[in-house]
Amino acid sequence: MTDSQIVEETIAFVKETLKGAEGGHDWFHIQRVFKNTLLIAKDEQVNILVVSLGALLHDIADAKFHGGDETVGPMLAKEFLTSIDVDSQTIDHVVKIIENISYKSSLDTSTARFASPELEVVQDADRLDAIGAMGIARAFNYGGFKNRELYNPEIAPNPNMSKEEYKKSTAPTINHFYEKLLLLKDKMNTKSGKKLAEARHQFMLDYLEQFFKEWNGNS
Repeated sequence: MTDSQIVEETIAFVKETLKGAEGGHDWFHIQRVFKNTLLIAKDEQVNILVVSLGALLHDIADAKFHGGDETVGPMLAKEFLTSIDVDSQTIDHVVKIIENISYKSSLDTSTARFASPELEVVQDADRLDAIGAMGIARAFNYGGFKNRELYNPEIAPNPNMSKEEYKKSTAPTINHFYEKLLLLKDKMNTKSGKKLAEARHQFMLDYLEQFFKEWNGNS
C-alpha cells in the first residue's frame, strides 16, 4: 500500500469513527488540523506520512470523551494502523504524537517528554485550531456541550493549573481563554506556527475586549 493509499484509508476510518462527535472534535476539526499540518510541514524537515497520520488520528478518541482515559486514543490508532499493515516504526511514532500532543500533557512535569519535529508540526497545527475565530467557536461549543457558564466574575481564571487540576476544571468558558488559549501563541514550536498564531491571538484579544464591553453594558 502506498503512502497516499494509507492516508486515504485513514481518512475513511476517522470519518466513520467520529460520526456524531462533539462539534469541536469532529471530522472537520481533524480536517483543519490535517490541512494546517501539511501547510506547516512545507517549511520543516519531517516525515510527511508520520505527520499526516498523526494529524488524522490525534483525536480519534479524545480522553475527555472517554472518562479521562488517555490510553484509548493511542490504542485505537495502533490497532487501526496495524490492521492496514503500516510499518511498526511509523506506528510507534504516530502513537507517541497522540500521547504527547495535548495541552494538558505539557502540564505534566513529572516525566521526561517525547520530542520530535513531527510532533512539533502536528502540535502547532492542532493549537492553531484552538485559537482565533475557530478557537472561540470551539471553546463555546464545548462549554455548551458541558453546560458551563459563559462567564462568572466571581470565578477567577487559574493559568497555573497542574495537569490534574486542568482535567477536572469546570470553570466558565471565558476562563479557558486565560487558562489555555491566550497562552498558546508563545508555546508554538515552528517558525510557521508562530507566524500563523499571531493574527489568531490578536483576534481573541479583540473579541475579549468586545465581550467585556457588552458584558458590562458599555457597548
